[in-house]
Amino acid sequence: MAENSGGDKFLYFLAGAGIGAVLALLFAPKSGRETRELLAKTATDSKDFIANKYTEGKQYVGDTRQKVTDDFNAFIDKSKEAVARQKEQLAAAFEAGKAAYRDEKSAGSE
Repeated sequence: MAENSGGDKFLYFLAGAGIGAVLALLFAPKSGRETRELLAKTATDSKDFIANKYTEGKQYVGDTRQKVTDDFNAFIDKSKEAVARQKEQLAAAFEAGKAAYRDEKSAGSE
């Protein structure tokens, strides 16, 4: 027995929705003109709603992208500062080691 793929199920859903829409229009209690006006108004409202959501989404993505960029730049700056501190500490430790070595060498040769 073959299993139906998700695409088949989606096509059945669309077919059912289409049949339901046709039946709803046929048995609608409003006249054809009222129904067309309602459909046109709903389509316009839907278009406006989608356009507003698209604009909000673009703004959200832009704000999020800027926040991520700012956070990343702050992280890079902190990392550079940490590396500079570690470099200074390592250089100081290296110099202290060299000085201790010189002191031991000079103390041993006396």
